[in-house]
Amino acid sequence: MHWRELTEIGQLNEVDRVSSQSPGGVLIFKHSTRCALSKMVWDRFKRQWNISETDLPVFYLDLIRYRDVSAAVAQRYDVRHESPQVIHIKEGRCVYHSSHIAISSAYFEKVLND
Repeated sequence: MHWRELTEIGQLNEVDRVSSQSPGGVLIFKHSTRCALSKMVWDRFKRQWNISETDLPVFYLDLIRYRDVSAAVAQRYDVRHESPQVIHIKEGRCVYHSSHIAISSAYFEKVLND
């Protein structure tokens, strides 16, 4: 699995562009490297994930290292900051978000198979 790392606010333009070109949009996974729950959810999500990057590219955000990027994501896509959190972006807009133990790859598999 290839995860593109979000490290700069300017990369959100790339997120928007890719979300308009990819059949399923894109996924942003926000992860706190200091939180045991976030690590557990991230590890579980990676094990469950079997979706091709061409169908749904994934952007990974270490929100501890890149707090400014995390704040920009929350503002740009009008989502409340959570950690861990997944944000599904299509055509530059958030169409779904989930956090904590509610995070699952099942939603994304369903979206791509419908």
